[in-house]
Formats: sequence, C-alpha cells, structure tokens
Amino acid sequence: MIEAVIFDLDDLLIDSEQVWDDIRREFVAERGGRWRDSAQRDMMGMSSHEWSRYVHEVLGVDMPPEDISREVAGRVGARYRHRVPLLPGAREAVTRLATRWPLGLATSSNRELIDLVLEVSGLAPSFRVSVSSEEVSRGKPAPDVYLEAARRLGAPPGRCAAIEDSHNGILAAVAAGMRVLAIPNRAFPPGEEALAAVHRTLESLDDLTVEAVGSSG
Repeated sequence: MIEAVIFDLDDLLIDSEQVWDDIRREFVAERGGRWRDSAQRDMMGMSSHEWSRYVHEVLGVDMPPEDISREVAGRVGARYRHRVPLLPGAREAVTRLATRWPLGLATSSNRELIDLVLEVSGLAPSFRVSVSSEEVSRGKPAPDVYLEAARRLGAPPGRCAAIEDSHNGILAAVAAGMRVLAIPNRAFPPGEEALAAVHRTLESLDDLTVEAVGSSG
C-alpha cells in the first residue's frame, strides 16, 4: 500500500532543462571553457556539488566549483523570478495527489531554487518535505535523495511512489526500492534499462491520477 508520493521537479513539474542548458552553455563560453555535446545529458541528476565539479574539471571553467554553482544557480533563479515554467497539468496533478497522500520532492536543484519555485508557483503548501541532492552524499542515480525524502516523510521507501521523467532519476528511485511511475522526458528520454524497471509509464501529467498511483504496484 502506498503511504507517500515523492515527485522529481526538473522537467517533470517545471520545464527547466532547457533553461539550465542555455545558462550553462552561456556561462561556460563566457568563462573560457569548452562545451561538449554530451554535457547536458551527463549532468542530468547530478547534485550541485557534482555538476559544478564537472563544469570545472571536464568543461574547463577555471573557477572553484562552489563559485560556479552559485553563479549559475543565481542566473537560473533570476529566470524563475520572472516566470516559473510550470508544465501543463503540473498544478492539477500535485493537487490531486495531495488530497490522498503526503507529498515530497526529491530533486537535483539547488535548495534556494527549490524554495523559490515552490513559493512563486504556489505549490509549497502541497509538499510536506523537499530534499535537494546537495543535502545528501550522492546525486541521482544514487538513491540518497529519495531515501532522505522518505525518511523525512516517515514512510518506508517500499511504500512510497516516485514520479520521475529522466533516466538517472528513475534509476535512483528504483535503487531506493520505490514504486516508480515514469512520465518520460521527451527531450532526453530515459534508456531502455530505466524504463524496463518502472512499475508504470504514463503519457503525461494528466494521466497521473490517484487511481494510477494506487494501482502502480
């Protein structure tokens, strides 16, 4: 029986990957680094500590990783203050599930961006807890962020449903022992390995109903 539901954030509830991609590309070019075609996919699911090291060590930006993270996140936050890009059906899906289960958020976004999105979008009251992967030891595909969200919700991981869109996010939730519902990311679709491990695949947030979650196991 499901006791709690844990959502991802980026590209599941908000249309953010393109924002991050544009800002990181621009930042790397400004700072004399070398962008690579695989960079955005490589960084998906990484914590802020991990992707900022990647930008420093792999993409060649000569700045301390903590400064990279702070500057990039600041630029993303400025975009969100102008407009939070909620995906169609996000508000309705969260509201539907919040009437039935306590909700958590397990995301790779920086803490300040999580708080900003939840406040500006008006979704904050629907989520009992939120966890950034910068607050745990390892980012996705490690299960740490999902396990911490379940701990804060007071629910056994095996009785949590995770809602994910990305390859690394799915693998993280599966590794945490959760029932996983996937709404595949269209720009960066999950691989076959990840999709084969989910309990249910949905077409869109409109399909994310209480019945879909309750019958996912």
